[in-house]
Amino acid sequence: MHTFCVPKKKLNPQAYARFLKPLQKFSHNTPALESRGNRPLKMTFEDQLHALIFFHLQEYESARELMQHMKEDNFAKDWVAPKGGISRSSFGEIINSRGLEQLEYIFQGLCGEAQGVLPSNYSDLGELIAIDGSLIDAVLSMYWADYRKGSKKAKGHFGFDINHNIPTKVYLTEGTGPERPFVSTVLSKGQTGIMDRGYQSHKVFDLLQKENKHFVCRIKSKTTKTVLEEYPVSLDNYIFKDSLVLLGTPGINQTQKPVRVVGYKVAGVKYYVATDRLDLTAEQVATVYKLRWDIETFFKWWKKHLKVYHLIARSQYGLMVQILGGLITYLLMAIHCHEQFNEPVSIKRIRQLRITIQNELRDSANTTEPDKLMNKEQKLFAKT
Repeated sequence: MHTFCVPKKKLNPQAYARFLKPLQKFSHNTPALESRGNRPLKMTFEDQLHALIFFHLQEYESARELMQHMKEDNFAKDWVAPKGGISRSSFGEIINSRGLEQLEYIFQGLCGEAQGVLPSNYSDLGELIAIDGSLIDAVLSMYWADYRKGSKKAKGHFGFDINHNIPTKVYLTEGTGPERPFVSTVLSKGQTGIMDRGYQSHKVFDLLQKENKHFVCRIKSKTTKTVLEEYPVSLDNYIFKDSLVLLGTPGINQTQKPVRVVGYKVAGVKYYVATDRLDLTAEQVATVYKLRWDIETFFKWWKKHLKVYHLIARSQYGLMVQILGGLITYLLMAIHCHEQFNEPVSIKRIRQLRITIQNELRDSANTTEPDKLMNKEQKLFAKT
């Protein structure tokens, strides 16, 4: 496989090359994508990856828009489109049927690269992973994406590294797919999963403690609590409860292992949070749960600015390909914004990157224009 940031033809926009540079580490070890027949691939995996990154970077809203740019835009033709071009039907077939193994490899490798480059926040609170699901509007022809009558949706299940502010895991199901089974899969040993009350499961709490995985999860206020030990709280603090309990009804759904419950009040609303983290103060437990909102901020930004849910695929396989392409683009953006500006991801810096790419192309065109003009004049003089 070629190095990902080597230009295919004559244009050489340095800004885009710097943007893609983190991919170089994975180019030679990425699983090979081979043709299923005797004919060579019309679109290599490198071409496929470039197309997906370009789609999200430019905020395109459809495959049709992407294909038009790959045919008519000089930069897209030179850096993105496969040699000889590709039809829209062939592109759709490729996105829906291949590249998933390679994209998963790139995504996991890039996650590790980003974690090594980006600053780590909240290190005193441990390794924090927010877990949540996000619904994706589907079309009626996507029969696999069950949701409700007359409506199709898929659901992405995400793990989000709070310390480095990047996504690290993703799984895809139909819209009605349950979320709780993914908790243990998303977390590694020693990590703390941060979850909203939809993830409350006493069996999952027991399982996580058995696997040496931690949790901070909001629970329903009416959950039965058998108090084993009360911890002191200050009367003038927003923390009003801190105790060790068994959750649930005895003989029915009660936890086998004790769980710590911290209660706190914000703007008149009471929150109850269950955790196995006995090493944190009650205030720190509340802080950890509040950090869960970082994944909601990520979802909002990702959907708005990368157009990740403007579908260019219809199959479950193809949609996963598209989502991984969007996640890879986001990780590249996170690394780019940190290395170039020492800032978190922002749409301002991404727009700046787009403008820089176009300016470099204009400068390149202006540089060659006098030579073209001279050659043209020489030919005219020769004729006279």
